[in-house]
Amino acid sequence: MSGTIGINYSHELMHQKTAHERWMADGLLAMVLYLHFRSEHLLVHHRYVGTPRDPVTARYSESFYHFFPRVLRQCFCSAISAEWAMLRQARRGFFHPKNRLLRYVALQVGFVLLAFGISGFAGALLFAFQAFIAVWQLELVNYVEHYGLTRKHLGDGLYEHVLPRHSWNAANRATNWLLINLQRHSDHHYKPDRPYPLLQTYPPEEASQLAFGYPIMVLMAMLPWRFCRFMNSKVQRWRKMYYPEIADWTPYDKATNPLPQ
Repeated sequence: MSGTIGINYSHELMHQKTAHERWMADGLLAMVLYLHFRSEHLLVHHRYVGTPRDPVTARYSESFYHFFPRVLRQCFCSAISAEWAMLRQARRGFFHPKNRLLRYVALQVGFVLLAFGISGFAGALLFAFQAFIAVWQLELVNYVEHYGLTRKHLGDGLYEHVLPRHSWNAANRATNWLLINLQRHSDHHYKPDRPYPLLQTYPPEEASQLAFGYPIMVLMAMLPWRFCRFMNSKVQRWRKMYYPEIADWTPYDKATNPLPQ
């Protein structure tokens, strides 16, 4: 509930304009001790998706069990860096009331103390365990959504604009009802301000299509040998379809840091 449903709804709320909706997103993310996800998602992921500068874009042939610890580490650091850069740009100190990192810490500590107050040390441990499971579910979905898909590097640190082709989609009706159209992920990245009821589907010639919905794909992702063998052929067809002019994909496949800028 806190992972598949809670984080998914917080994702929609954090994209809204009003303060109370964003506060609700913060509350849901605090319940899973992952509040830095808001900063990382809005300030890093949407800007750099499909490039080596985005930790959440799973690399070609990267297993989930390599992806998961890498994302936990890199997303935390990139979120702090992004927030700190905004503070410096606004000439604000770390303890300024506008520093969202302070709010993140306060909310998360508050929930841990609440769990401890209700059920003691065992309650705090159980709360931390459910948070880990929720984050595991979130990152499984992130892993599937962009696996192996990269934006073309134009040189001088520039990449092509985000297009529908840079996310995997699934048109399964029941799962889209449950996940409030999260599987229409191409349109979400192409039009980040579009609310979930209005997200559009794209034909296969415009956007990448998964063979199954997210529930089956995330289960498959936990079997890396099966998932990579299944998805790599689809990534290869995607590359030939959209980027036939690129003969050598090695710089994209091997990159763990930004391409030359």
